Amino acid sequence: MESFHNIPQFLKLAFPSTVMVCLESWTFEVMVFLSGALPNPTLQTSVLSICINVLGSFWMIPFGVSVAGSTRISNELGAGYPNAAYVAVLVTLMMALTCGVVEFALIISVWKVWGKAFSNVHQVVSYVSSMTPVLAIAVFVDAFQTTLQGVARGCGWQKLGAYVNLGSFYLVGIPLSALLAFVFHMNGQGLFLGLVTTLIVQVVCFLFVTWRTDWEKEVNKAAIRVGGTGVQDNTLPLLV
Repeated sequence: MESFHNIPQFLKLAFPSTVMVCLESWTFEVMVFLSGALPNPTLQTSVLSICINVLGSFWMIPFGVSVAGSTRISNELGAGYPNAAYVAVLVTLMMALTCGVVEFALIISVWKVWGKAFSNVHQVVSYVSSMTPVLAIAVFVDAFQTTLQGVARGCGWQKLGAYVNLGSFYLVGIPLSALLAFVFHMNGQGLFLGLVTTLIVQVVCFLFVTWRTDWEKEVNKAAIRVGGTGVQDNTLPLLV
């Protein structure tokens, strides 16, 4: 029965972490739903679905980086090494930058023919081509927000992450997407521009929190969670 004693503590992290993921995933479903209310819904939904699928496919690479970064950062905090945790954050962000640049360059290099991988309908291919520059920017920014969410999970900021995602997606992203698409008649491109703005808001929020973080305090918080002693001697080797 002892193994069940810490379930409430696990749920305090698990529930907001689930909310972080769900709030983000549901937004893309809302975007597809909204595209069906636009003029020529077949075309708009097809193109937006293609862009979202491409974004999701490229998302898997920085997501792997975020998982690795989350694990490393949490290990360093738990071991009592604030400087090592900070270095792990920097390495994670540098890897995110690398992923973002490579993915951006790949999409831009084939932007005129990208739509042909999904459809042979000229109207769809042409529309996807016009959306590709915005898609490339979205993929680049998404690499950062994905890895920054990994940093948040590694530091135990799941509740904060849930609030950031709620605000950025549902107070900024979806209303702005609807405004651009239906009021300014930008259609599917307006929906996607609103989504890009959401990703930028996420990056700004998570970067600000990360930049303002006192890593020694985070180590002490981690020690309290696991019943440890806090900051350790950073001169000791990380691996034995």
